[in-house]
Amino acid sequence: MWNKLEQIEKRYHAVVAEMGKPEVATDPRQLMKLGQEKASLDEIIGLYQDYKATVKSLADTQAMLSDKLDAEMLSMVKQEVADLESKRDRLQEAIKYALLPKDPNDERDIILEIRAGTGGDEAAIFAADLFRMYSRYAQARKWDVDIIDSSESGGGGLKEVVAEVRGRGAFSRFKYERGVHRVQRVPTTEASGRIHTSTATVAVLPEAEDVEVDINPADLRIDIFHSGGAGGQNVNKVATAVRLTHFPTGMVVICQDERSQLRNRQKAMAVLKARLLEMERSKQEEEMTSMRRSQVGTGERSEKIRTYNFPQDRLTDHRIGLTLHNLPKIMTGEIDPLIDALATDDQTRQLQAELA
Repeated sequence: MWNKLEQIEKRYHAVVAEMGKPEVATDPRQLMKLGQEKASLDEIIGLYQDYKATVKSLADTQAMLSDKLDAEMLSMVKQEVADLESKRDRLQEAIKYALLPKDPNDERDIILEIRAGTGGDEAAIFAADLFRMYSRYAQARKWDVDIIDSSESGGGGLKEVVAEVRGRGAFSRFKYERGVHRVQRVPTTEASGRIHTSTATVAVLPEAEDVEVDINPADLRIDIFHSGGAGGQNVNKVATAVRLTHFPTGMVVICQDERSQLRNRQKAMAVLKARLLEMERSKQEEEMTSMRRSQVGTGERSEKIRTYNFPQDRLTDHRIGLTLHNLPKIMTGEIDPLIDALATDDQTRQLQAELA
């Protein structure tokens, strides 16, 4: 580990020196590339430098123990040694986690898909609640949420909604939300007060870059039609909705949220590319079952990952056995403690796999 850290530190200083060269400073593309590399190393370098400074301070302080000290000073030096040893150990653990391989998709924007599962109108209302929760969470982090397509149901629910979330690190946070979410509560339409159990599925796809997914125009059919739902005269008179059909996979993507046909087409293509990229990744993951076991959840929609129990004001994430309370607060988008716990568990599993 220490040899690897020395190599990382050398590379860090080389990157900083390269960024200071006049020919690089005037090349925006090269400067951005080096800046991104430096940013990816800042955390581990900061930890490593703090660790080395702590080890040096510890050695200097321990050397004082051989001096002739009075009782009060000896007690102070021993306490300082204990504090520095504790800090050294904490930094060493933090360095181990910082050295874990980063998910290459973590910094990407995402396509978020939420669909009502079992439970009729109540499932659709729950799907709308989840979308509202995620939207508020994203907005609190200054991320943009842009609806691509949605299908409403009675009672203010959503049969399904597909949205784009744009912001640095969106995938790193939302990736733990993939799976089946279950709700237990008394629906507003239930006169007898009986508790219903409903579900909604959440899919999170990292948005694909153009260079990653090449779609043959001959494999694609593009249909233009009139949008449905709210939108006024423009929706009724102008055909702006776009339907993409990908023949090799049978995938169909519809986007009708925008008034511009071009923008709807761009959004629909982004969703199609993200789904094709996810399909390819899924094939690769099936061939790497050992790696899958070391990850938090599988992302499969058949996996019940979480239960929202409103009568008991309790949220339980079944993957890590975590229980939280104050559901009204959580449903307003305050889910960082939950995601932090899942990320920590993910890192711990990765570290255990590395050590094994």
